[in-house]
Amino acid sequence: MTYKDLIVWQKADAFAHQVYLKTRSFPKDELFGITSQIRRAALSVPTNIVEGYARKGDKELARFLNIAIGSLAETEYLLGFANRLGYIDTTDFKELETLKDDMSKALWTFYKKVLSA
Repeated sequence: MTYKDLIVWQKADAFAHQVYLKTRSFPKDELFGITSQIRRAALSVPTNIVEGYARKGDKELARFLNIAIGSLAETEYLLGFANRLGYIDTTDFKELETLKDDMSKALWTFYKKVLSA
C-alpha cells in the first residue's frame, strides 16, 4: 500500500488541484500575494500526508497529519478572504467549500485513527 491508496490523500490531492484551477483567474497583481499563499496552503495538505506516511511510526504520521489539518484551516480562511474580495465567485467558493468539508472529515477521521493505534 502507498499513500496514493489513502482516501484522505486522494481527497486532499483533488482539493489542491481544484484550488489551483480556481485561482487561475485571480488578479495578476496577486500572483505573489494571496494566490501564492492559497496554493501553498492547499498543496501543503496532501504533501504533509505524503511526508507523514513516508516516515516511520504512527507518532510521526500523526505529527504531519496535524500540520495538514492546520494547512487546511489556513486554506479555508484564505479562500473565504478571496471570496470577500471578489476574487473567487460564490459558485466556485461553495464548490471548494464542499470539497474542503469532505476532506476535513476524512482527515480528522484518519488522524484520530492514527492517534489511537
